[in-house]
Amino acid sequence: MLKLNIRRRGHEEAELDITSFMSLMTILVPVLLLNMVFSHISVLKLNLPGVTDGSSANAQENRQLELVLRSAHIDINYPAGQLVRRVEHIEGEPDLDAVSLILQQMKRTLREKSIEKQDLVILSEKGTPYKTLVAAMDTARSYRAVVATSVVDAELFPQISLGDAPQQQTVAGP
Repeated sequence: MLKLNIRRRGHEEAELDITSFMSLMTILVPVLLLNMVFSHISVLKLNLPGVTDGSSANAQENRQLELVLRSAHIDINYPAGQLVRRVEHIEGEPDLDAVSLILQQMKRTLREKSIEKQDLVILSEKGTPYKTLVAAMDTARSYRAVVATSVVDAELFPQISLGDAPQQQTVAGP
């Protein structure tokens, strides 16, 4: 048998230089964490409108509050179909601040009558911009209030249902 005498030369272990990788991670981790804070997903819970059986006792309990989005105004109905207030658009945009004040007043009035109302139906015409619909939902859900020197979101009508607005009645001239 042949014996090979292999000499090992001074074999040095390779040194890993991870300085550039660590620099990259030092910058990348805070940037990713900041992006997570700014890009949260909001989920809106919607309910289908309830169906009543037509009984008078059920009709008294189930008085529906409606917010009807029209192209030139917003109607607030309570009970369904009976106009409480009409808020005209300002410069082509819905006046959601006025709508919020009216809904706050209605919430107070209902509480004074011992009616704890949590639901509201938003009825919109075809062609209503998505932005307007979402803004109306946010307006109907809550409002900003100052409580003990801090600003909080006070609840209005958090249970929102969506539907199509009925055809607008046109008045025939003589």
